Amino acid sequence: MRAGEELPPLEIPITRTLIVAGAIASRDYQDVHHDAESARQKGSPDIFMNILTTNGLVGRYITDHFGPAAVLRKVAIRLGAPNYPGDTMVLTGTVEEVDGDTATVRVVGANGIGSHVTGTVTVTVPSGTVSSGAVSSGAVSSGPVPSGGA
Repeated sequence: MRAGEELPPLEIPITRTLIVAGAIASRDYQDVHHDAESARQKGSPDIFMNILTTNGLVGRYITDHFGPAAVLRKVAIRLGAPNYPGDTMVLTGTVEEVDGDTATVRVVGANGIGSHVTGTVTVTVPSGTVSSGAVSSGAVSSGPVPSGGA
């Protein structure tokens, strides 16, 4: 773990199932996350991912990289371009700062229309447990996002 280290990109297919399951798992029943007609009536071309699902995916990206002993200390993200079904979000990260066993990682999640999420994650990794790329990059399951975590 060192400043300047780049995490491998992670591609996440954005499916209707992922959007709806993430909203249900986070108990976000706003119609724009599950009802396409309601979303269109409110000015959106389709349903879109909620911030809690995005937050969970960002946390997963970090813990997949640093391993199961990694502890998320702070997740500070901001949403930009919506994640719509049929797109792919690519998460990338760069370690900005390291202080002992704690790192601050700049994360960006981009989709076909721009940056969906930007922010930083502070993570603590006990000495000797950094897996540095524990999970290879590539497409991931579009199933539900586990609850809890970030």
